[in-house]
Amino acid sequence: MSARHRLEGQLEVALPPQEAFELFTPRGEERWVDGWQPRFPVATRDDTAPGTVFETSHTEQTTWVVLERERGRRISYARVTPGSRAGTVTVLLDEDGEGHSIVNVIYDLTALTPHAADELRRFAAGYPAFLRSWQDAITQSIRP
Repeated sequence: MSARHRLEGQLEVALPPQEAFELFTPRGEERWVDGWQPRFPVATRDDTAPGTVFETSHTEQTTWVVLERERGRRISYARVTPGSRAGTVTVLLDEDGEGHSIVNVIYDLTALTPHAADELRRFAAGYPAFLRSWQDAITQSIRP
């Protein structure tokens, strides 16, 4: 039995949205995600341009495609992990009124196999802790 989960959560980043946005780009995530090393099959200067394709393998081999972006406001990706799950990841940034960012992170994932459905259910159950780990890692990475 397959499964689909739409997960939404929030974190805060002590940077204005224009600066915080860079942390959620393919190359920007290298600043705070251990083992994150995006590989681009076609050289690109702008890793946020819609249609840009990249791959990661820090936890499992995944192919990503930038779907859309509005610098400082939002970026959305399609992602496929063969034999596991596929879906989208969207990051929305808003200013909190004090120069920091409120970041909404939306994962909409579908399991591709029954085994992956079990893994996806576990991921969904741990999503709040997953986003807290993002917040902690980002906070650590932007400290002077």
